[in-house]
Amino acid sequence: MAGSRWIKADLRARKGPAALTVLAVAGIVAALITAVTLLEDGTNPWRTLFAQTDGAHVWLYTKDGPPASLGGIDGVAEIAGPYRSAPVTVAHDGRRDPAALRAMPATPAKVAHPVVSEGGWLDPAQPDGVVVERSFAAALDLRVGAPFTIIALSGERHTLYVRGIADSADQGFYPEWTPGLAYVLPVMLDRIEPIRGRSEWVTGLRLDDPEASQVVSQRAFVLLEDDLQRAYTWREVREAMELDNRLLGTLLALFGVVGLVAAALALANAAGGRVLGQLRDLATLKSMGFTKGQVALLLLVEHGALGLLGVALGAAAGWGVMAALLGPTSVAPTPVLALVGGTALVVLAAVGLPAWRGGRTPPIPAAPAAPPRGHLSRLARLALLVRLPPALVLGTRDAFTRRVPAFLTAFGLAVPMMMITIGLGVWATLDNFKSHPEQVGQAAALYVRPGKLQPAAARRLAEGDQDVAAVYPGTDVNALAPGEARSVRVRAIGGSALPYPFPVVAGRLYARQGEAVAGQGLLDLLGARIGDRVRLTVGGTPLIVRIVGRTVEPDQDGEVLSVGLDTLAAKDSVPPEYYALSLKPGADPSEVRGRLLAGSAESLDVQVAVNPADRLSVIRVVIVALIAVLALIGLANLLTASALGLRDHALDLAVLKAMGLTPRQVMATLVTGTGLLVVLGVGAGTAAGMSVVTGLIDLQGHTSGVGAGIGRPPAPLTLTVAVVVAVGTALAVALIPARRAARAQVPVTSR
Repeated sequence: MAGSRWIKADLRARKGPAALTVLAVAGIVAALITAVTLLEDGTNPWRTLFAQTDGAHVWLYTKDGPPASLGGIDGVAEIAGPYRSAPVTVAHDGRRDPAALRAMPATPAKVAHPVVSEGGWLDPAQPDGVVVERSFAAALDLRVGAPFTIIALSGERHTLYVRGIADSADQGFYPEWTPGLAYVLPVMLDRIEPIRGRSEWVTGLRLDDPEASQVVSQRAFVLLEDDLQRAYTWREVREAMELDNRLLGTLLALFGVVGLVAAALALANAAGGRVLGQLRDLATLKSMGFTKGQVALLLLVEHGALGLLGVALGAAAGWGVMAALLGPTSVAPTPVLALVGGTALVVLAAVGLPAWRGGRTPPIPAAPAAPPRGHLSRLARLALLVRLPPALVLGTRDAFTRRVPAFLTAFGLAVPMMMITIGLGVWATLDNFKSHPEQVGQAAALYVRPGKLQPAAARRLAEGDQDVAAVYPGTDVNALAPGEARSVRVRAIGGSALPYPFPVVAGRLYARQGEAVAGQGLLDLLGARIGDRVRLTVGGTPLIVRIVGRTVEPDQDGEVLSVGLDTLAAKDSVPPEYYALSLKPGADPSEVRGRLLAGSAESLDVQVAVNPADRLSVIRVVIVALIAVLALIGLANLLTASALGLRDHALDLAVLKAMGLTPRQVMATLVTGTGLLVVLGVGAGTAAGMSVVTGLIDLQGHTSGVGAGIGRPPAPLTLTVAVVVAVGTALAVALIPARRAARAQVPVTSR
């Protein structure tokens, strides 16, 4: 009972520092839970969709119906399809989007059956009904019952009606994965596209062992030979669905792990500082009969309770946020519980050593509180040599009176500042994406598809606009990778004479037929290097190119090969699918789009390029939140350092006042001692962050397939403002207790 009353009284006396400690730990735990949730495969959207739809592990696209012998491949458990699929264009709200209509039976199949989330499935009673994949429907803002106008390859228009919206694990989310997917009855597809040569057949293979998908794909490749158009496995679909989550999760994990180290240091500093400040109280408890173990347990309970309360609040906040964003079943309990348990152990370990030291306090109630003796630090000697004012010299001496606590305080400030610098670097990289899209492969601001016009007429209209600087004809095709039995994207755009200005970060841009540039993901997939020749298959036609450069490629996990249009065979490149428009500096893409649509009487399909930074804008919110948490950790360390400094030099303050120093001079002494540690910690953290920020961002770009060369350090002005704000805020916080101490009356016993 006496111990609990003592703990309550101590916590009431320091409500502010206790609240800071709880909030800092809670923020770090919430960030870690969010990171684990986004990185854990069990919470990946693909995993849930694959289980709900009994998805296929391998998808094969062929010219004709595949042979029945596919079912005899070793490892194939069940087959979905084959389903006939035809390319169409969806016209909706003034925009046109590519789509694939897949013929599906009215009775859902056992394997790879879409799960209807709104409306109903296909019904022979409504032959003009269509079920649209959810992400495609969201991009078009479609609702159940809405008209669904499509344009076949023949140019004929058909109006269907949305009967349902369904989730599917057959392919990635639109628009990262194109074309969009929609399901119709076979009789309706025969009416829309009666010519079988304009369609393809889609077959899904569900395997006994998902890890054997690559082997099964290679066997199917040998069996189908030239009939196979493209293929992909469940791994590519999963990677496409988790790309943004993976990037965000990696950022949160980095901040969370380093922040946990900083929080542990803050807890250890706080507990150690309180032990030093409570020596008389602890000695009194020992003289009353408390054993070493009981005193240590009291301290462990007091300081550990603050950390564990922060762990509990952070776990509840992290779990709640993820459940609200991804659904209640999306948060995997096992990794979250493991994380909470591990964090709790770190918290208890951080406060365990100070508690043990407190238990060894001798039972002498009158234990002096004088600071330790020692030589002047070099910095203090320098302050004397340059004849600084006495208050500053004394403050310089006080900063390093206790070497170990001084180091821990500076280090505890350096770690948050390092992570803040890294966060500002991520922000600067996103700003660079936004302001310089050409550096991430988006030199074109608009993409024009001919629509109702002939390709030549569409090009003339585009070239005739006053704000169009260059027009690059382009076509995107899928190609089979050699030895991989899976598909990759081939982007043919521009030509040998006028190549598209890709951002080449290694090597050079293609300059003649047969040359290509590739993303990092494709180089890793093929095991190729700059200068190597690779052989792909496009629609049954071999494509042999020499890779002459590596580009920054944000699409398709970097698994993209870019060539000139004249490198493709004529059957694949004529006519071009679209024209990429590079605009003159200062031109407004929306205005150019409006003029092109008006000039073509709405016959063209003109789309504004989507900047990769737009879909990553949530990272900015995350950076702000994490900076706030790291600032709390730094403030907790700073308050501990200030309290320890006041305790160590309480008698000195009385002597200084008795010698005639004004309250302002006394206050300057205290602030100088704390301020030197602040400047040292902030400076070291900023320097460490600047030395690793671009390397960390480039490493993430390399592992995600985008490629290195995207990292940008914070702007000098931004970094200067951050350092000034950090130091200024820290000094303002240190000024509060220093001002109180300077104005306090000198005790009679000290005079």
